[in-house]
Amino acid sequence: MISTDILEYLIRTYGYWALLIGTFLEGETILMLGGLSAQLGYLDLSLVMVVAFIGSFSGDQFYFFVGRFKGAELLARHPKWHGRVAKVHCYCERYHDLIMLGFRFVYGIRIMTPFVLAMSPKIKTGRFVVFNAIGAALWSIAVAGGGYLFGRAIELVLNDIKNYEIWIMTGAAAIGLGIWLLQRYRSRKDTIC
Repeated sequence: MISTDILEYLIRTYGYWALLIGTFLEGETILMLGGLSAQLGYLDLSLVMVVAFIGSFSGDQFYFFVGRFKGAELLARHPKWHGRVAKVHCYCERYHDLIMLGFRFVYGIRIMTPFVLAMSPKIKTGRFVVFNAIGAALWSIAVAGGGYLFGRAIELVLNDIKNYEIWIMTGAAAIGLGIWLLQRYRSRKDTIC
């Protein structure tokens, strides 16, 4: 079992880097843990939000440019993606501006959405950059704030959260992993809207 001193050292030393990498990839769970870590005093909430914004914005821009320049080629090599791409494409055709703002709030479609948006001739790069920045800012504030408030609520119930922080962090990470695994299982069905 990890002691609280080791946990504190790891979070303070590598927390922002883990947050940057995690939010570049997908990141809801790691950002919630970042907000919780800020509430525990290990990280600064403002920096958590800024790092999450940078990671989220950069990741989604990366996936957008991959879709713009290599989308058709990658789809030809990965036929398993066709169902997910068709599902995202269906939503994007109907609600493209709303999708550009809010796709990162829908678990499991974050990586595929900018990739699919980039393959649409209707979506201009500059427009995506603006909507991506606004969406990344909203997402970073909301999810990090949610993690912070979650920690605060637990502190109100338990009074001395420091005695339970390893269990709380482990539980939050396990819940996030469970949701991710459930989403991975569901995504194999690849239904079209």
